[in-house]
Amino acid sequence: MTAATSAPDNVANALMVKACWYKPMNTDNSWPHSWLLEYIHKCMDGEILVGRELIQQLEILSDHFEDPDIKIDFSDAHKRIKFIEEKCKHSEAPFAGKPFLLALFQKAFIEAIYIFKIYDAEIGKWIRKYQEVLFLVARKNGKTPLIAALCLAEFFCGDMGTKILCSSNDYDQADLAFQAIDAMREQSTALEKVTRKNIKGIYFGNPRKPKKKGKFSYANKGNIRKISAKTGAKEGKNIRVGMSDEIHEMKDDSAVMPIRQALSTQDDPLYFELTTEGFVNDGYLDKRIKEARQVLAGELERPRWLIWLYTQDSETEIWQDEKNWVKSNPGLGIIKKWSFLRGMLDEARTNTETRVFVMSKDFNFKQNNAAAWLMIDDITNTEVFNLDEFKGCYAIGAVDLSKSGDLASARIIMMRKGSSKKYTHQKYFIPESKLADLEKEDVEKFKEWVRRDLIVVSPGNENDFSLITQWFVGLYKNYNIRVFKTGYDKWSAVYWVKEMESYGFDCVRIDQTWGSMSEPMKLVGIDLKSKLINYNDNPVDRFCLENTAILMNSKADIMPVKIEGKDNKKIDGAVTMIIGYRVYIDNRADFLRLVEGR
Repeated sequence: MTAATSAPDNVANALMVKACWYKPMNTDNSWPHSWLLEYIHKCMDGEILVGRELIQQLEILSDHFEDPDIKIDFSDAHKRIKFIEEKCKHSEAPFAGKPFLLALFQKAFIEAIYIFKIYDAEIGKWIRKYQEVLFLVARKNGKTPLIAALCLAEFFCGDMGTKILCSSNDYDQADLAFQAIDAMREQSTALEKVTRKNIKGIYFGNPRKPKKKGKFSYANKGNIRKISAKTGAKEGKNIRVGMSDEIHEMKDDSAVMPIRQALSTQDDPLYFELTTEGFVNDGYLDKRIKEARQVLAGELERPRWLIWLYTQDSETEIWQDEKNWVKSNPGLGIIKKWSFLRGMLDEARTNTETRVFVMSKDFNFKQNNAAAWLMIDDITNTEVFNLDEFKGCYAIGAVDLSKSGDLASARIIMMRKGSSKKYTHQKYFIPESKLADLEKEDVEKFKEWVRRDLIVVSPGNENDFSLITQWFVGLYKNYNIRVFKTGYDKWSAVYWVKEMESYGFDCVRIDQTWGSMSEPMKLVGIDLKSKLINYNDNPVDRFCLENTAILMNSKADIMPVKIEGKDNKKIDGAVTMIIGYRVYIDNRADFLRLVEGR
């Protein structure tokens, strides 16, 4: 293979190097075709767009070809590429039953892992330079099937007795990788007839030929198993290949360290970490990505770590030109559909939750809870009403007691016959001492809100929750507003609930969890944008909504949180809207019957 004239000098030199230590595979003393060098060439030349972080790794790899201490040997890489393309088939639509034909970026990735050898004086032989691999790529670019195929290739092409462990933060995710391996094994007659599977794992040996000898017999004690952080990561023991999937969900290294340590007895171990970006702040992936970027920048020495990051160079380029999407989506047009990603971006332009999810999962931009939930235009609603208009109506109640020394919020949600619009009436409560602790920019606002009776001040350092009870009682006495059910958060609520129930109120606890808060928070956001919530132009409500951000998990569930860096700001009013909507959703049919007078 000769260098292309348009390739950068370092790549061109690498293509032509034939050092004396290199033993070529081909009998005519020529180099075999290198998918990695082809990929480097096309990336450096701009034919294939990749982000600068992958460029940094490719520059390091291109230098390896000129390093006299590194031996270049394509045999292991090409053996595994051939195995995957000839023996493995896809098991999921739309590729089910089709051969696993590797794209250029996948072949280059495999070569990067296997072709570089260094001499290990401790064991007296040449071994792979890279023993750990971090593979970050956007969702639906085939990362799990690729690593699953590589694990199966290691099982068959690697040393006898190779033990492989598939792991993740939860059992279901670990099972996805394991099932991907098993599906490829089952679809190949040649592989299936020399292996067996039970509830514990995959093993060599055909039950119909138990006395057969050799690598593919019962004599080979290698196996493929699965574990999760929650079901026994301590059982890793002695393995040769480890795979940790979706590490973005891990809060710390407790799930991966037992696996990494279980590789320590091997001469030539291989450990994969594969993931997209996630939503866990200060988690394990954040630490690994920080270290990886230090390695790529030459600030940290980790010579055995291959860092393969498909990332964008800026968020702006995503919106400016769709051709840049391939930087984080190398399988776009091959595995992942352009139409799907275009649709997600169109939705993300107007939907905050979608935008946060898409930026993280489709473009590998870490999303902290600094992203505001709603735009100012979404929040602004100057419609007002008079509470007298709702005399004798039914309402849903919501209370955020918060901490006894902080702002608390109480709210009722009302509706009119034949209308989907919600009308909310609310009251806030704060201890006298807390007023002095407010940020300077908020002090005058709160004093004004106290003067307008939008906030009730409790003497001393604690909120008097009985004032909240009396507020609900007053709504009944003065307006005959009957509260159907009242949702509350669980903070310090025991005595308050007993007091409310003594007056005949039906109180329902609303857990502050993903499952409980996500659906109502999304509906509140939609209704605010559609101007279907009339909060009587309450400035405290508007203040709370402006301070509310979304925290999202990997399932796209959301929760309300304070905007990062604004811990002293208040969001209690937004929380009671969401709690109220939770009660409404859970009791919609019964409540609407009361509203309609049926």
